[in-house]
Amino acid sequence: MIDIASPQSAFLLHSRPYQEHKLLVELLTEQEGKVAAVVYAGKTAKSNKKPLLQPFFPLKVQLKGKSQLKSLQSVEADGRSIPLVGSDLYCGFYLNELLVKLLPELIPCPELFKLYHQAIQQFNLAGSNEPALRHFELSLLSELGIGLNFEQALACQSDYVSFSFDEGFSESLKGKNAYLKSDVLLLANHQFNDQNALRTAKLLMRELINQLLGNKTLNSRKLFKKEKK
Repeated sequence: MIDIASPQSAFLLHSRPYQEHKLLVELLTEQEGKVAAVVYAGKTAKSNKKPLLQPFFPLKVQLKGKSQLKSLQSVEADGRSIPLVGSDLYCGFYLNELLVKLLPELIPCPELFKLYHQAIQQFNLAGSNEPALRHFELSLLSELGIGLNFEQALACQSDYVSFSFDEGFSESLKGKNAYLKSDVLLLANHQFNDQNALRTAKLLMRELINQLLGNKTLNSRKLFKKEKK
């Protein structure tokens, strides 16, 4: 019996050459979460799948196999490519890198898939990308089982709080890696209208994500730094 899953929506996160005429791709799929798959790129223009296998291109894919490494049996467009340029493109690359480096494979996360699609669509619109980035980061942490206990922050008697994975939020003095409690509490409902709360969210997310990444570096952050020079 051939084990081929039903067609599902997907986005390409990363790809690299893999043997002759093949690619090793990492996909974010609607039904199975992050999936690694081998795809035959094709020798002719008709069979070549590379033009479709681009970041930020909504796809419909069919995967085959029971092992962790799947075979990509079919791929077709599931909408128009979302055109990102400049800092918007770097924001998209940033989300892709986070998912590649932090999200375990084959864990269904349909809500995170939906938020990813919404985020890259938001990047293509005028205005700041910061709220969409922070919203996605908080949601990714929750998907990883690192939900922030904001009631714990509320119970703190000090004006400033700090966070650790072992203890959660705790009372703190003003200083490095200490955050104004009133700003932190706005994050409970993903409220990013206040600029101070948005800045606090950025600093807190960076601290937590850096700890999760360990020694892994993000190329997208290097691109941001180059653009600002």
